Amino acid sequence: MSVRAIAVTPENPDTFVEIQHEKPEPGQYDLLVEVKAVSINPVDTKVHQGLKKNGLQQPRILGWDASGVVRKVGSAVSNFKEGDEVWYAGDITRPGSNATFQLIDSRITARKPTRLNWAESAAMPLTALTAWEALFEHLKIQEADESKTLLIIGGAGGVGSLAVPFAALRSKVKVIATASRPDSVQWCLDRGADLTVDYHDLKAELAKEGIEQVDYILCLNDTDGHWKAISDVIAPLGHICTIVENSSPLDQSQLKLKSAALHWELMFTRSMFTTPDIAQQGEILRQVAVLVDEGKLTTTLSETLNGLTVENIQAAHDKVLEGHMRGKVVIAF
Repeated sequence: MSVRAIAVTPENPDTFVEIQHEKPEPGQYDLLVEVKAVSINPVDTKVHQGLKKNGLQQPRILGWDASGVVRKVGSAVSNFKEGDEVWYAGDITRPGSNATFQLIDSRITARKPTRLNWAESAAMPLTALTAWEALFEHLKIQEADESKTLLIIGGAGGVGSLAVPFAALRSKVKVIATASRPDSVQWCLDRGADLTVDYHDLKAELAKEGIEQVDYILCLNDTDGHWKAISDVIAPLGHICTIVENSSPLDQSQLKLKSAALHWELMFTRSMFTTPDIAQQGEILRQVAVLVDEGKLTTTLSETLNGLTVENIQAAHDKVLEGHMRGKVVIAF
């Protein structure tokens, strides 16, 4: 049986096309997964923009968030078997999940939550891993007491929609999320934010709430645009983590005076470099699945498109590019 996929090709990198290729064989740590649903993230649109600008030598299948069924396991895999239902965010160096079948490293994979369907599950892995690694491995907010404050810039987006409840569930810090529209404000409050502020003037908005500085900042959009405000409101000895690359040099002078730390979070680092702790991503997804199945965490799915088609892939990309999504858009096969 061949694999059907939606890809970008060298002949026309601007648009998506349907391709077919032979079903691949798993490497020693791999799972061959029959994909049931995939969600679209900003990384999809950024990679596509790069391919349009720089070109490519062979077809490229995008997609880094999926749920599906294990159909075959590699020789070194002992914790999964054929028929297991899994979720994962994948590896940016390998063919993506906009395909009917995909190879995925078992070490960055976990069994999906039993209480979620395919689409609800596919909405979560990449953003869950990003939020978890940023909050608990870089910022280490779980070690802070209730006197500390966390500012999440972009609280209603894909990562923010999980960062807010993660912080509320697994730390004692006061959670402040940015949101500008009434529906986004309610979305953040429903997920556990203690307070929301408008992102257009962070320093002034926080001051209205009697907050002059915050101990932790998680920046989930426009690092360049928010940098001055971030530098102004971060507390001495505070910690900043961003997931968004900067296009201009970041002025570090305020951070130096405050002895504040800047952390970068890229969810693909572990798989890209095959780090010694690569299996930590599978463990994180396992813990997130437990939170979901215990009813403590809900899916961030906001819209489902049905069918693996060129039209649906393009429509999902367009929605992400608009930059105003609450939660995630998913394509169910």
